[in-house]
Amino acid sequence: MSIARWAADRPLSNHEQIVRTLGLEILTGIHAPGANLPPEPTLLARFGISRTALREVLKTLSAKGLLISKTRVGTRVQDPIHWNFFDADVLAWKVGQGLDETLRRHLLEVRTALEPQAASLAAMRRSADDLTELRRCIAAMGDPAHDQRSFAEADLDFHVAVGSASGNPMMRSFAAVIEVALLASFSLTSPVDRPELQAQVVADHAAIVDAIEAGDASAAAAAMHKVIQSGFDRA
Repeated sequence: MSIARWAADRPLSNHEQIVRTLGLEILTGIHAPGANLPPEPTLLARFGISRTALREVLKTLSAKGLLISKTRVGTRVQDPIHWNFFDADVLAWKVGQGLDETLRRHLLEVRTALEPQAASLAAMRRSADDLTELRRCIAAMGDPAHDQRSFAEADLDFHVAVGSASGNPMMRSFAAVIEVALLASFSLTSPVDRPELQAQVVADHAAIVDAIEAGDASAAAAAMHKVIQSGFDRA
């Protein structure tokens, strides 16, 4: 299990709970862009924490691009253009509001820009161990006992393995960064209720591995692009 998936299942600390509460309120517009947060005494009374603890909460939200603090102005909500959607928490909060068409489209565009290139690089750089892991992932995806969640996790493991095989640590990190969005997307488009569709999805992923093993960078990129677009179209 990845760090992000483990973290999603553990209890939140008091600090994390308050960060999440205020973060969600910002994303949902309760605290609108350009508006100040409630005064410090109000927040201290609401959450029952010390001034030092509150400042740590606000510092965390500022680091995520949600807030900015200025002397004589106060703590103000940033415009969404500054929100860091590559922050795991911010993305998780956004996905928790629902994987709507706009968010799905944005995810498609980012994946299409990066993942075919990762597959292309993997075709040129993969090791024997990389191929073994990719084949293991394909076998795991083919398990007929999957539910939506477990298939989505197997699918994600495959895409992480392609990133690893690319030899570029930034490519490897990409799937981990947007893991929560990928899991939501893969669960939404899961083929597990239709065995023939699951078989086709697994075969399409296997075609990526075949191209990587053959050292065919163009075919690997094209096969990855097909997988990404097909998943988007299934929803």
